[in-house]
Amino acid sequence: MTAPALRGKSRRMTPSITIRPATRHDHPALKAICLQTGDAGQDASGREDDPDLLGLIYAVPYQVACPETTFLIGDEAGPCGYVMAAPDSLAFQRFLLTDWLPGLREGRPDPGPDPAGWTGSDQWRHRIHHPPALPPIDLARYPAHGHIDLIPRAQGRGIGRIAMDHLRRALIRAGAAGMFLEVSPDNHRALGFYAALGFTRLCEGEDAIFLGQSLVDGASG
Repeated sequence: MTAPALRGKSRRMTPSITIRPATRHDHPALKAICLQTGDAGQDASGREDDPDLLGLIYAVPYQVACPETTFLIGDEAGPCGYVMAAPDSLAFQRFLLTDWLPGLREGRPDPGPDPAGWTGSDQWRHRIHHPPALPPIDLARYPAHGHIDLIPRAQGRGIGRIAMDHLRRALIRAGAAGMFLEVSPDNHRALGFYAALGFTRLCEGEDAIFLGQSLVDGASG
């Protein structure tokens, strides 16, 4: 069963599972989900001394800048995942550099360039002071980029496939020709999941693999 894209209200996807547009009131849930999946898909709570920072980098800014393509997934126990994207990666990068990251840097000094001396959330503190450039991807063909994270109780239930189809439909409506994803090389489960959805490898960075998929050729809905 495929859930149609939503505008403003939730729609049941599978028994006891709903998906709806995320709002500013959902920022705590987005941060919590990001933390629980932040270590190559595993719980990063034990290693972070700034537990909000992962979500403030990888989840919340999408809701702020791209609310029409940011969705919260829930079940009978509450929020259990999200799926989100920026339809225009160049515009989103400008938003991060100009409007978002300067505020995150306040009270979070740069820990310096040597990873050997980093502890706790220093990796992410360094990242907000030295944000990476966009990967060398053809942004005319793959202008959008997205994320999906599900906490353990939501995994293995077919929710990820439905949520990604939901996101692709929203991106098609937004006019995106294609999308790319960044995946940790250590997250073998995610790599297999995206391969099953038809994503192909575009390029690799120092600690990431970038996968892409057209939303035009053979796209549905």
